[in-house]
Amino acid sequence: MKKTCLLYNFAQHYRAAIFCLLDKEGGVDFYFGDKMQDVKKLDYSLLSNFKYELKNIKIFSPIYWQKGAVSLFFKSYDKYIILGEYFCLSTWLILLLSKFSNKKVYLWTHGWYSNEGFLKKIIKKIFFNLSDGLLLYGNYAKNLMLKEGFSQERLHVIYNSLDYDTQLQIREKLKTTNIYSNYFKNDYPVLIFVGRLSKIKKLDQIVNAFQLLKEKDIFVNLVFVGKGSEEEDLKAKLETIGNRNYWFYGACYDEEIIGELIYNATICVSPGNVGLTAMHALVYGTPVITHSDFSQQMPEFEAVEKGVSGDFFIMDDEVDLANKIQDWLSKVEDREEIRTNCFKVIDEKYNPHYQLQVIKEILKG
Repeated sequence: MKKTCLLYNFAQHYRAAIFCLLDKEGGVDFYFGDKMQDVKKLDYSLLSNFKYELKNIKIFSPIYWQKGAVSLFFKSYDKYIILGEYFCLSTWLILLLSKFSNKKVYLWTHGWYSNEGFLKKIIKKIFFNLSDGLLLYGNYAKNLMLKEGFSQERLHVIYNSLDYDTQLQIREKLKTTNIYSNYFKNDYPVLIFVGRLSKIKKLDQIVNAFQLLKEKDIFVNLVFVGKGSEEEDLKAKLETIGNRNYWFYGACYDEEIIGELIYNATICVSPGNVGLTAMHALVYGTPVITHSDFSQQMPEFEAVEKGVSGDFFIMDDEVDLANKIQDWLSKVEDREEIRTNCFKVIDEKYNPHYQLQVIKEILKG
């Protein structure tokens, strides 16, 4: 039986679970680009069918070429799964070549955001229509693409995943601990952010909402798990407002510790695009608050169900953010029910087993 070629821009370590499941199925060979800024690389030894690394050659940002990618089209694969980045020129050439063969090319992509301008719409329509199908991260993009005239039969939602099996084992052992009361010497509710402390995450808005809550005599503790360029500015801002109930935990790659930190927090707050942070929080039972301009969001915002596993505030409106946090703090008594609600969407959709099943059906079809 002919194998499928999976060609990606980089072997992101957080995709290890789905790549390993595809590898165990035995029908996929893996090829990855050699570099991606600030992202940890997957250990290739985890994949028995990893072949070799390709060189990503930047032409001018963000356009690049993957050296060696086009030659893979002439190998004995009849199906290809390729990361659907329209600014990768070698992918364009593979798509064009596929139109003169019986080979099928599927693009793994974010798809549509709804903030596309006129020129970008044209480019993306041509690019996506050259493929035989799209593997999308969410229904938001699928519905937008249906409105743009894409065929429903070619749009497949596979969501996203982290290391779900490991997280599930950790989750089953988790219990309420004194990790925060021991550190803060109080029993206030805890707001947490987990991820890189970067400008795009708009973390200063958490600090401002933190202060607005204090001015209303609503006291909470604030925890940042991660490192990044904004750390010093955030610390300086917190020193200025004089609210000492904060903890910069630092970078943490121990999933058991991360699980305990998230499980014992009250709310995960992500004022910028929420991305994988939403999945990380929900798998350990903590609701997520992020902004409501979905055209500026990452696909994982769909995992958050308003009023059930989190909420959405008006983008860049810190007063509304503080109000949404206040609303959720009133639900502390329902903490176990909230945890169950958060678990549900991850267990049903946002895991590598669901992704594997959908991908297998696509390749069969």
